Amino acid sequence: MHRSPAPGERQRDAERTRQQLMDAAVIEFAAHGFGGARVSEIATRAGVNKQLISYYFGGKLGLYQAISARWRAGEQTVTESASTLPEIVAAYARASLAQPDLARLLIRQGVDQEAVEADREAQTARFQAMLTDFRSRQKQGELAADLDPAYVGLALFALSAAPVTFPQIAQALGLDPSAPDFADEYAEQLSRIVGRLSDR
Repeated sequence: MHRSPAPGERQRDAERTRQQLMDAAVIEFAAHGFGGARVSEIATRAGVNKQLISYYFGGKLGLYQAISARWRAGEQTVTESASTLPEIVAAYARASLAQPDLARLLIRQGVDQEAVEADREAQTARFQAMLTDFRSRQKQGELAADLDPAYVGLALFALSAAPVTFPQIAQALGLDPSAPDFADEYAEQLSRIVGRLSDR
């Protein structure tokens, strides 16, 4: 006799399905952008019925926003063992190389204005918090006094994702972003570069 799943099992199954859909959507959005991504392809990649995207997320835009929210929620774990600015930037570099589709998704946001507008408030809050942190670090001497923290933040964010953004340039420079030791070596070099921005 077939047993109906207990409430706890149903909840776990629902959460697992949500995560599978978000994982599949990251790949699809990164490859095709918000406008070009197809919910049918996302569902197929996740191995579920595409109607579940509407059921769990209210549609494609809701799914996109859920991915952004998941990244923000997990962002603290990226830098939990980092305290200095060089360590934090190095941690972001490792995270970008470990999850290149998330980095590509962020790059796509520059083109997909519909998705950006829907997520702009949360995005702004996130980066304003980063700017506040950079200003505090500047007062403590981690950033030279003649540097503008907003410009520095923009540049460092780009640097952390550079191997994912420009793999062809890395290869032209004789580097291999897919090499097993590349992430650690790049993070170390980036940490040294950021360390030169200090007044100390």
